[in-house]
Amino acid sequence: MHFLNHLCLSAALCIGTTKSSLAAEKLVGLQSAPSIAMALPWFAEEARLHPKYDLDFQLVYIASSGIVTAAMSGGNGSVALVGGEGPIRAFLSGNTDFVFIGSVKNVLTHSIMGKPDIKRPEDLKGKRIGVGRIGGNSHYFALYGMRQKGLDPLRDANLIQTGGAPETFLALSSGAVDAASMTTPQDTRAAFTGFNYVIDGREIKPPYVATGFVTLRSVIAKRPKVISQFMHMMAESYKIMLTDRDLAFRLMAKKIGLTDRKVFDAAYTQELKVLEPKLDIKAGAIQATLDEIARTDPRASKVSPQQLIDRRFLEEMEKDRTFDRLGIK
Repeated sequence: MHFLNHLCLSAALCIGTTKSSLAAEKLVGLQSAPSIAMALPWFAEEARLHPKYDLDFQLVYIASSGIVTAAMSGGNGSVALVGGEGPIRAFLSGNTDFVFIGSVKNVLTHSIMGKPDIKRPEDLKGKRIGVGRIGGNSHYFALYGMRQKGLDPLRDANLIQTGGAPETFLALSSGAVDAASMTTPQDTRAAFTGFNYVIDGREIKPPYVATGFVTLRSVIAKRPKVISQFMHMMAESYKIMLTDRDLAFRLMAKKIGLTDRKVFDAAYTQELKVLEPKLDIKAGAIQATLDEIARTDPRASKVSPQQLIDRRFLEEMEKDRTFDRLGIK
C-alpha cells in the first residue's frame, strides 16, 4: 500500500514537471556585442524573469551583426539584439523575412580612441584603426566618423578587424593598433587609461540602429505570443537596468570584466542618456543606414524604413499599459 501511494505521488510529480516544462517556451536569442546597450537579457537572467514570462530563454553571443543574421537565416536563433547593418543588408539581398520589432538604441555612440600622440582626426592618416568586424557597428562608425571629419576611411587609414569589443580594447591597449572604434564602456575604459577621444561619437551621434530587436516574419507568424512575451520581458529588464545601478555594475564586472567603479559610473551615466525607454524603433535610424549602404549598393535607395519595421509588439505594450505599469516614460 505504501509502495502504491509512493508510485502515485511519483506519477503526480512527473505530470506536474511535464506541465511546467511545457509552459516555458524555448527561445534562442542572439547578441552581437557584449555592451551596456545589449545587456537587457543579462538583467532578465539575473532577475530571474524567464519563468515570469513563461520562457526557457537562451542567449548566445556571436560577434557582428552580419554573422548573427547569417545564423538566423540558418535557423539558429529566433530573435536578436543586433546592430542594424546586418539585417538591413540581408533584407536588401532578398531575405525579406528579417524585421525590426523594437530598439534599445537608435544612435551610434562609438568613438575612435587613439594613442596619446594621436589627438586630432587628421592624425589618423596612415594609422592602423581597429574595428570589431567589417559590417558591424564599429566598422560603420569608423567610416561615418572619418567622413564627418573630412577623411577618406579607405584611403587615409588601414582598418583592421579585431574580432569583437573586448578584443578591440586589447588590441588598442597592447599596441596592436594605433586607434580603435569602440563603444561604451570600452571607450570610457580606454580614456581612463590615457587614450584620446580622436573622433567623439557622443558629439556626432549619427542616427543608426545601434541595438535593434530583430526577428523573422516567419517566426512572428508561427509564435506571436512567444515574441510578445520576450518583448514584455525586455521592457521589465530595461526598468531594472535603469533603477538598479549596483546590479548593473555587478553584471558588467561579471560579463565584460569592468571592475573599476569610476569607469563604470561614467560609462553607464552617458549610455543611459541615449537609450530608448519604450524600446522604440526609429524610422530615421534605419533610413540613415540605408543611405550609407546606398553609397555602394543602389538597392538600398529603393527600400523604405517602413518595409523593415513591425510595430505590433510596441503597440501592444502601449495598449496593455506595460510601460505605465513599470513607470517608464
